[in-house]
Amino acid sequence: MFAYVVRRLFQMIPLLLAASFVIFALLALQPGDPLDEVRMQNPRITAEQLEALRKAYGLDDPIHIRYAKWLTRALQGDLGYSRTYGIPAAEYIFEQRLPRTLLLSGLALLLALLVSIPVGVFSAVRQYTLADYTITFLAFIGLSIPNFFLGILLLYLFAVRLPELIPGFPQFPTGGVPPFLFEEVRQGLVSLGTFLGLWAWHLILPVVVLSTSSMAEWTRFMRASLLEVLSQDYIRTARAKGLAERVVLYKHALRNALIPIVTLVGLAIPGVMSGAVLTETIFSYPGMGRAIFDALVEKDYSVAMAALAFLALMVALFNLLADLAYALVDPRIRYS
Repeated sequence: MFAYVVRRLFQMIPLLLAASFVIFALLALQPGDPLDEVRMQNPRITAEQLEALRKAYGLDDPIHIRYAKWLTRALQGDLGYSRTYGIPAAEYIFEQRLPRTLLLSGLALLLALLVSIPVGVFSAVRQYTLADYTITFLAFIGLSIPNFFLGILLLYLFAVRLPELIPGFPQFPTGGVPPFLFEEVRQGLVSLGTFLGLWAWHLILPVVVLSTSSMAEWTRFMRASLLEVLSQDYIRTARAKGLAERVVLYKHALRNALIPIVTLVGLAIPGVMSGAVLTETIFSYPGMGRAIFDALVEKDYSVAMAALAFLALMVALFNLLADLAYALVDPRIRYS
């Protein structure tokens, strides 16, 4: 397996180079350039001064030359400076924004797993019943509804309609604690919020929105995988031996049915992080996704390039980890 891992790591190098060049080219081909913001902030700046800045930043070089310069600096650990915030892009992304996105994505993945696996098992065991049809219908809705639409819908429901329809519905102030809680609970939540750097209740709606599609997808896969395993000969043999149905289901069938889920979870982690761009933007959540959106709008290319290249790296690494995890849980697979 060691040789397989080494070979896969070497194969990542041209893949990441190609991905980073495509990202860099797409950013460079956007309409306008970073000097547009300078022109807006200082209308009196002359064309000669703008041209001098363009040469100083290397914006007049061809794309491949600019990419080669960026790659050389990146390999030395220099991802550039954020023009908007005046700090290194790596510090802004990886120290200020990434931990918050990891918190949000981790909670979303945990919620999706805690819901999808038992619901998928329940649906498979009660195949073709009303409960099964209901779960399948809700899973299709969860897969079909876009995250941005669900986020806007929940914001409208909980921030606009419920306070209007229900007299006395608590409206939580930004960064505040719900006023109807006991003082001890309030103080405990304040301490927890201070420890996390975020208010826990502000994560509820973003976590639900971010986990919905994964929850629906994994529920369907869990149901289909368990149904396939339950039709195998060794399951019929276990039942013929007189084993209790609970033992057959949870000891023999479920472990094998979870094998595809391991792969899906490994591949979904970078997808959830990249999908957080819209979710964080809708909920004004200060994570890496919102930083990418702001960087694209403000043409802060150093920040955008650092974040997007990091996401490309995560996709490649978690693809490898998913393959390794698949081999660990399924003894029939060997990498040699």
